[in-house]
Amino acid sequence: MQDPNQSGLPFVVDGLLVIVGGGAVDVPLLKRLSAQGARLVGADSGGDAIMEAGLVPDAIIGDLDSISDPEGWPEATRVFHIGEQITTDFEKSLYSTRAPVTVALGMTGRRFDHTLSAISAATRFARERRIILSDEHDVALAMSGPFAFRLPKGERVSIYPLAPIDFVHSEGLLYPLDGLHLEQGGLIGTSNESLTERIEIEPADDTPWLLIVEKSHLPALLSALRR
Repeated sequence: MQDPNQSGLPFVVDGLLVIVGGGAVDVPLLKRLSAQGARLVGADSGGDAIMEAGLVPDAIIGDLDSISDPEGWPEATRVFHIGEQITTDFEKSLYSTRAPVTVALGMTGRRFDHTLSAISAATRFARERRIILSDEHDVALAMSGPFAFRLPKGERVSIYPLAPIDFVHSEGLLYPLDGLHLEQGGLIGTSNESLTERIEIEPADDTPWLLIVEKSHLPALLSALRR
């Protein structure tokens, strides 16, 4: 259904929101999240990816320059055309939606510049919402403030600074973050390791940061974010 006046924005979701882009999409994961009740938004051509997976998007948001058919969508799908060219379709989808937790599929892979732009968009909104970017191997949670979660011992845990950031304390990591200052081009926190089954990370303020773990730990992240 076309909504040229954008009267239905922001698109509000109480639970999990999945935004799908035109990059490499993990279709089995998309189907699992949909079966668990996630609402689906296609960022422009991401709407085609949702349909190709045999699912129906709740909404399509973007400038609609790469979608196969801006008009021919199921009645249940709302299509929002946003013509400005300052932001990417992913960023349009972020500022046009509200959700406590968002998983982004198809925003990484295939093109390195798309991956960088997705990280940039996630950084911009990390203080307002929890955004998880997924690629072929890992998931990256963009967020701000302290976070605690569970995963097995001996797992790779990477903490990456999206801006210069100070950490007060951490628990359960092989290399503690206590008192460390991380920034791109300087010290970063990649390839750390879990020593215990509970990890706690406490930054000094609300500066955005990125937590990266293997994709198999996505359920654990989602569980922690829902608490």
